[in-house]
Amino acid sequence: MTYTCTTVASPVGQLKLVANGSRLAAILWENDKPGRVRLGPMSEAPDNPILVRTAAQLREYFSGTRDRFELDLDFAGTEFQKKVWAALLTIPFGETRSYSQIAEQIGNPAAVRAVGAANGKNPISIVAPCHRVIGASGKLTGFAGGLEAKALLLTLEGCEWSGASRMDDLF
Repeated sequence: MTYTCTTVASPVGQLKLVANGSRLAAILWENDKPGRVRLGPMSEAPDNPILVRTAAQLREYFSGTRDRFELDLDFAGTEFQKKVWAALLTIPFGETRSYSQIAEQIGNPAAVRAVGAANGKNPISIVAPCHRVIGASGKLTGFAGGLEAKALLLTLEGCEWSGASRMDDLF
């Protein structure tokens, strides 16, 4: 299987958009750890329709005119990971959930750490909003794009966490 990709600029850095045919397979961070998301060979295809649509919807999201994505997704992972990623898609714009709330939602309340691990391997960042998952204490926790990017995304959406309502309160 060959994936197609393109790179777009964003307020959180360069993002690599990856398609599997007509479905979005990944949004990778500029400084993503090698192997965090396992994909096959890629070829540049900036004119792939799903990549063009994804880039346009991301621009709208970052400009504040879009609060939900309308894209066909192709999640590649274990059944457990897919359950977690499906749960991410249910978190409304401007709201957050804790890892334990996601574990409860998928019917496995003892799997908090496994939910955290699956969240960290979410291949379709931003669209499947792993940034909306925070610690039970309300603090920001690990994020593949970095905590500064997580804070920026939450701020963009008007979220509050751990008493902070602005990125300046965090750093």
